[in-house]
Amino acid sequence: METKDGFLVINKDKGCTSHDCVKQIRRLLNTKKVGHTGTLDPEVTGTLPIAIGSATRFIQYLPQGKTYIGQIKLGIRTNTDDIHGEIINQKSWPKISDEKLDQYLNTFRGIIKQIPPKVSSVHVNGERAYKKSFRNENFELAPREVKIDEVTLMKWDQRNGIIEIKIKCSAGTYIRAIARDLGEILNSEGCLLQLKRISACGFDEQNSIKISDIEKEKGKGKQNSKNFIIPTIAALNHISSFVLSNEEQINFWTTGRAIKVDINYFKGNKSFDSKKPIKVINKKQKLLGIGFLNEDQSNINPKLVLNAK
Repeated sequence: METKDGFLVINKDKGCTSHDCVKQIRRLLNTKKVGHTGTLDPEVTGTLPIAIGSATRFIQYLPQGKTYIGQIKLGIRTNTDDIHGEIINQKSWPKISDEKLDQYLNTFRGIIKQIPPKVSSVHVNGERAYKKSFRNENFELAPREVKIDEVTLMKWDQRNGIIEIKIKCSAGTYIRAIARDLGEILNSEGCLLQLKRISACGFDEQNSIKISDIEKEKGKGKQNSKNFIIPTIAALNHISSFVLSNEEQINFWTTGRAIKVDINYFKGNKSFDSKKPIKVINKKQKLLGIGFLNEDQSNINPKLVLNAK
């Protein structure tokens, strides 16, 4: 199957790890250079962007926001902060109106600090927390600052103690921790019942495909993966562009030298931020790499150069 550089947006099934998805894509596309943009827990479904080829070098420049739809089960506390863990406490939940519950959700809106679940990939003295947890070691995790842009109460099932919410948040946010902490705030317990990621790194669920879709295409003998792959440049629409207009500039760029720039070039771009990355392209809109302005804003210094000489 012919491949090209870019991003595949996988709609991940439950029970499959992010690394499993990467391995399957490597096999199906017959290419080694494959990486995901951020781990999804095995029991979480939904949007998992996967980088192919040189796109793996641009992962850090993608938008970092993510959106989830999840269900929180009140009355239960587990050692993993989700329904799949060992139950360590049970407690009744309060009778509460939708309006009052939404007020409690204000606790999680904006910039907050949360303690990650002990069964998480956070590093503790050079080792993943979940490994220590599986060995029943005693350890504490420090609170981490995260940003919650939006929390929407979608449904409150008072009888069964199930809250459905939509959360738009920064990378590194643990929805399991929100479930646990919301239960505590409500003078009950809480754990994550189920979770689906509907957007990540600028990619949405409606643009995603199942790995089985790729397998079907390959099974039909179709040797072209281009219909599935989103070009790298299309994933960088949020980044300001600078066009190299002549061969001298392109030669400077491909040999790692700074490009002189007039800062007025960017003045008409309202979203331009002089401290953020700039995607460098040629007149044919071909992506050449990523650069940053120097301190006096007179040059673009190469940071990532495709096809460097």
